[in-house]
Amino acid sequence: MRNTPLSQVDATPRPVLAIATDYPPDTLLPRHVHRRAQFLYAMSGLMEVQTDDGAWVIPPYSGVWIPPGKPHQVRMRGVSTRSLYIEPEAVPRTGDACEALQVGPLLHQLLLASAEVPALYAPAGRDGLLLGLILHELGSARRLPLFAPMPAEPALARLCQALLVKPAITVRAEEWARSMNMSPRTFSRRFREQTGLSFGQWRQQACLMAAVTRLAAGEAVTAIALDLGYDSSSAFASAYRRVMGQPPSAARRGT
Repeated sequence: MRNTPLSQVDATPRPVLAIATDYPPDTLLPRHVHRRAQFLYAMSGLMEVQTDDGAWVIPPYSGVWIPPGKPHQVRMRGVSTRSLYIEPEAVPRTGDACEALQVGPLLHQLLLASAEVPALYAPAGRDGLLLGLILHELGSARRLPLFAPMPAEPALARLCQALLVKPAITVRAEEWARSMNMSPRTFSRRFREQTGLSFGQWRQQACLMAAVTRLAAGEAVTAIALDLGYDSSSAFASAYRRVMGQPPSAARRGT
């Protein structure tokens, strides 16, 4: 199915629905929720996803897993997508948190083919087998480190949201601790309790997410590194490679 609203087919008695959709640049899908789980795959462009749990950046050839009933907002930056909507009893992944997932060559081709599957497909036919294989591949897809969990404490969440808007590797935990009238040790403990990450890890995630967006837009590695506060492009490239498993130049080329 292509450019079909989910509302038109959601009641179809099938465990999986596949819909291909093209979005104009900078399209915002305001906060909403689906009864079914969703796997949202970016064939091109970039997606920025926000939930109550945190924020994700999803580059091309990656996707985001959204559990059933999870409120979310998505900004599409020139994206052509393949979406799978999956009945709760058929979901291939456990847990109630969103995940950024790597899409390998086989899953990519399967998702391409899924656009031709009608809503009322034959479960035992080719289309049903194709969607069944997609579910299997989704269940074993590798999670990508493109997530900044959002703390529940309002004051801390406001600081995190501000850093997502203007990320900088030079922001120090001591500054945030002072603004919240906490000792550095208390702040560090509270931050890890709220996010599951140390402040330094979270700050790096925020910077890398911003970098992925800018690299996908074709910006120079050196300019991004300096804007984010790294001492040099090599220091930035080292941090990027350590987390992403590839140099930033690969993301800029779209490889």
